[in-house]
Amino acid sequence: MASAKAMGQGEQDRFVLKSGHAIPAVGLGTWRAGSDTAHSVQTAITEAGYRHVDTAAQYGIEKEVDKGLKAAMEAGIDRKDLFVTSKIWRTNLAPERARPALENTLKDLQLDYIDLYLIHWPFRLKDGAHQPPEAGEVLEFDMEGVWKEMEKLVKDGLVKDIDVCNFTVTKLNRLLRSANIPPAVCQMEMHPGWKNDKIFEACKKHGIHVTAYSPLGSSEKNLVHDPVVEKVANKLNKTPGQVLIKWALQRGTSVIPKSSKDERIKENIQAFGWEIPEDDFQVLCSIKDEKRVLTGEELFVNKTHGPYKSASEVWDHEN
Repeated sequence: MASAKAMGQGEQDRFVLKSGHAIPAVGLGTWRAGSDTAHSVQTAITEAGYRHVDTAAQYGIEKEVDKGLKAAMEAGIDRKDLFVTSKIWRTNLAPERARPALENTLKDLQLDYIDLYLIHWPFRLKDGAHQPPEAGEVLEFDMEGVWKEMEKLVKDGLVKDIDVCNFTVTKLNRLLRSANIPPAVCQMEMHPGWKNDKIFEACKKHGIHVTAYSPLGSSEKNLVHDPVVEKVANKLNKTPGQVLIKWALQRGTSVIPKSSKDERIKENIQAFGWEIPEDDFQVLCSIKDEKRVLTGEELFVNKTHGPYKSASEVWDHEN
């Protein structure tokens, strides 16, 4: 088992990607942020010191993110000091749709470029697909063709880095065989309740940085109330959320915790200037009952018609 010191990143507040660009260690997640999005983005940047905002076309809030970014820049924050991530959605995963999808995101965000553009999920669905998908709504995904178009976006200066999200080791290896520009980041669900070691180790092997989403768990598995996490938090005089974020940073991943509460937004970035001791780090690593919260089942599984008839198939049986 790796140690906290071996995994830790000291006091750095950013990670350097293999492209040479730097990603802030803690960013603001905006999934399900809703009507508070603009305020949360502005507060995170201008009051709490965040420099990374993670969003996605599928969230339906990029125009609200724009308002928050614009307010922050009007308050004196330079665009070059901000790091903005967005994602291409499953219905646009066709070579001819990649550029129009990004152009729409740039229009909604009112930006000339974004720092990170991810394949949100490595599956293509028909426009208007149901949840779960009905027969014939899961389409063939030309991963290599889409990636080639995304590489052109980098060369044209519209995107600084291209990346993947919710990938398996199998899919990552397939992509690496054909990519001229390898993914700089892999974004995955990761927390002590789902350490996701297989993809984490594969990314380390290939020099791909990992960003952990849902670092606090989720409503289905809220680690903030886990007794092990609470015990470590009380010992260190930190909040459970801060301990979970610090655990991810010491493991070597950046994090994008989501909150729409000002107090939580400010708490979540207080992960510097202290460390989780080695023994407590290992206690957090040993939390049992591991399971993936975001399985993708409702998005991609049709138990009768397939092509994915179980969540295990979605994840290439790597669970």
